[in-house]
Amino acid sequence: MSTLKKLSADISGSSAVTVVAGLAVCAGLCIVPFFVQNPYLLHIMILIFLSTIMGESWNILGGYTGQYSVGHAAYFGTGAYATMMMLQFRQVAPWYGVWVGLAAALVVALVIGSICFRLRGPYFVLASIAVAEILRLCTLNLPSLTNGAEGILATGLPPFTIGGTVITDFSTKIPFYYIGLALAPLTILVTWLVQHSKLGYFFQAIREDQDAAHSLGISLTLYKNIALVISAMLTSLAGSFYAIYVGFVDPPTVMALDISVQIVLICIIGGIGTIFGPVIGSLVLVPLSEALRSNLIASLIFKTGLVSPDSKFGGFLNDNLAHAHALIYGILVVIVILFMPEGVLGFLKKLAVKRKGGEA
Repeated sequence: MSTLKKLSADISGSSAVTVVAGLAVCAGLCIVPFFVQNPYLLHIMILIFLSTIMGESWNILGGYTGQYSVGHAAYFGTGAYATMMMLQFRQVAPWYGVWVGLAAALVVALVIGSICFRLRGPYFVLASIAVAEILRLCTLNLPSLTNGAEGILATGLPPFTIGGTVITDFSTKIPFYYIGLALAPLTILVTWLVQHSKLGYFFQAIREDQDAAHSLGISLTLYKNIALVISAMLTSLAGSFYAIYVGFVDPPTVMALDISVQIVLICIIGGIGTIFGPVIGSLVLVPLSEALRSNLIASLIFKTGLVSPDSKFGGFLNDNLAHAHALIYGILVVIVILFMPEGVLGFLKKLAVKRKGGEA
C-alpha cells in the first residue's frame, strides 16, 4: 500500500511540474509578438501551432486507440470548407462558422466510422484513405455547393468586435498567432484529459488487444467511434483555423492525401501515443518543410563547401531539393523507425534515463 501511495505521489508531483512548465511556456509565447516583428517568423510559429493541433487530434485515435487512420484530410477539409462556405455564401463570421464545421465533422466521422470500423489493421488504413478520397472527389465535382476546382477565396474577414468595440481587424499575423496559441494548448489539454480518464484507459486497452478488451466488456464499436469523433472534431478545428488564416480552400489544398500523411508523420516522428510527441514532431517537420521550400538547405550545403553551386550536382540540388519533400520525409521516417522507434520524444527520454543512471 505504501508503494502505491508513493507511486501516486510521484505521478502527482510530475504532473504538477508539467503543468507549471506548460504554463510558463505559454506565458513566454504570449509575449513573443512584442519582441518578434518579422511576419515570416510569426508565420512559422502559426504553422507550428497548426501542426500541433493536427498531430494531437490524430493522436487520440491513432496513438491511444491504435486505429491508424490515413484519411484525416476528410475532417480537416470538412472544417475548412464549412467555415469558408458559411463566410462567403452566408456572410457568417468564421468564429460562428467554425461550429458548423465541428457539427459537420461529427456527422462525417460517424458515417466514416460506421463503414471503416468493420475492418482492422491494413484494411482499416486502406478504407480510411478510400473514404477520404471519395469525399475529396465529391467536393471537386459539386461546384454548385463547394465551387469545385476553383475553390473558395475569402474576400476579407469581418473585424472581431465585443460590445461594439473592435478587438482586431485581422490585418496582421498577430491575431492568428494568438488564435493558434489558444487552440494548440487546448488540444494538448484534451489529450491529457483523455489519457488520464477512464475513457483513455478503454482506448488504450483497445490499442493493446482488441479481443481482450472486448472480452472484458468494452464495446469496441462504441469507443472507437468516440475516439474518432473527438479526433475528427479537433482536426476540423485545425481545418477551420487554416481556412481563416490562409483565406483560400480548394480540394487539393485541404483534402489531399498529403495532408493525411503529414498528420501521421507528425506523430510518428515526435512519438505516437504521447502527449508532447506531436509538439516535438511539429517542431521538427515545420522548420524542415520551410527550409526545403525556401531552398535554405541547399544554400547551407553550398556554404559548407561540400558541393559547388556551379557543378552539375549543385545545380541539381538547387533546382530540385526545394521540391523533394516526399523524399526527405521518407528518409526521416526510415531514420526514426530504425534508430528511434518510439519517436524523438522517446529517444530523448531514454537519453535522460541513461544520463541519470550514469550519474548515479
